[in-house]
Amino acid sequence: MTTTGTADERPLFGPDSRFSGFFDDPRWALAIIRATVLEAAHPQIGAALVDNSTFVAHPWRRLRNTFLSMRRMFGADQAVREREAARLNRLHARMSGSDSRGRAYDAMDRATRAWVVATLFESAVTMCRLSGQPLDQDTMERMYAEYRSFLAALDGDASELPEDLDDFWRYFDRVVEDELENTEAARVILFRLFDHLPAPALLDGAPTLWAAGRAVVGPLLGAITVASLPESYRRRAGLPEMPGASTLMQGAYCAAGLARFLPEGWVNAESIIEALSLSPDSDDPRARTVAALTARMKRASALLRLLTPLSGVPQPNPAPSAGTGESRRSAEEFFRTVLDQTGDGHLDWPDLAAMARELCTRLDLDEPEETRLYDAFAAWWRELQAALDTDGDGRVSAEEYAAAVPSLAGPALIRVAEVLFDATDKDGNGSIDADEYRTLFRTAFHRDLTTTDGVYSQSAFVSDFLSFMSGRRTNTAYDPLLADA
Repeated sequence: MTTTGTADERPLFGPDSRFSGFFDDPRWALAIIRATVLEAAHPQIGAALVDNSTFVAHPWRRLRNTFLSMRRMFGADQAVREREAARLNRLHARMSGSDSRGRAYDAMDRATRAWVVATLFESAVTMCRLSGQPLDQDTMERMYAEYRSFLAALDGDASELPEDLDDFWRYFDRVVEDELENTEAARVILFRLFDHLPAPALLDGAPTLWAAGRAVVGPLLGAITVASLPESYRRRAGLPEMPGASTLMQGAYCAAGLARFLPEGWVNAESIIEALSLSPDSDDPRARTVAALTARMKRASALLRLLTPLSGVPQPNPAPSAGTGESRRSAEEFFRTVLDQTGDGHLDWPDLAAMARELCTRLDLDEPEETRLYDAFAAWWRELQAALDTDGDGRVSAEEYAAAVPSLAGPALIRVAEVLFDATDKDGNGSIDADEYRTLFRTAFHRDLTTTDGVYSQSAFVSDFLSFMSGRRTNTAYDPLLADA
């Protein structure tokens, strides 16, 4: 039985594909978490996530970028698909190393990349089964063909995944049984991420309300995800399954499945993700609605504190100074929210690489510009390491950073700002106009351009960037880009 030649002749990519039909499906929220755990349980992927990913410190940003990437990869435009595939390959080519046991990992390993695609397909099939709406054989075959085409777009061919769907299930069971482990990355997702999930930008102003909701929903999500994993993996990994978890899992998937019957357009994944990342300081027209909603949440949060005080809940950031869009932040907060992108408590090259990666993604840079930006960040890391790594362990701790209280605005950081300016100045006229600036800061447009005629000169741009990176000031433009979760 093969994955081609069915009666269903829908295109493999684009809005009429099987994948696109699931994209706004609420069940995906549960299925993606499950697929991510299965990916992280693979030793190579788990090691790469621990060393390079921002999913702990910036999960909402990671979700948004993954969503946009999948949209491009499964879209109808082949040129966009090829461009995104090239970008992903450049990103993965920069991720290699070894895990805590000395085993090498390489994000470009073809078998490993095939496992990522396999988990997405299998989790899509599983979400339909768990919600009481199993896929028929023809639909599964057609969707499997789409996922193999997705892998072929990345690797040039899909030979690492079996052509035959029946063979796929044997392949999947073999990897689960023989290769998956109880990795650190999988444990972080299941037992740390849900309990410490930072608030998205939309709810950042109501920490008490967010903490209360997270205290209830976090453990439930963890229990649902564990219960949905293959039994053989749960048993070998020693994952506890709380009483009633299977029933809870079935109920969650069924409830999410019922949302499919809402009128078309009521559930739109892109709008939801964009809303979660929307800052009230943005010039986006939806900002007024968000600001009003946040004000109501703050009142509810204050009432909740009076009724059920919660200890250890972080307080919201100080309100920005009038007319400036900026406020002071402590060295500790600056290190945690801006510098430590991977959330491991240290500053090293993967943190700066994550900054470069985010900027490259937002600007959709071509390879030459991307390489220039990465090279500039690499030079900045060497400069920081030489100045701040006092114990010579190859990384900078929060204590080393705080003790030095350094000025980070050295020559290398200035070069980063200059390269970023050149990449933003698309027409090469030596200044950045409002449209170019908005392209850079898609989630938070700096409404106060303090230059004439609504443009940014290179000197003003560099000065503003250095002020943020070395002055430890919150900034309505740069915080959503590098600091917000």
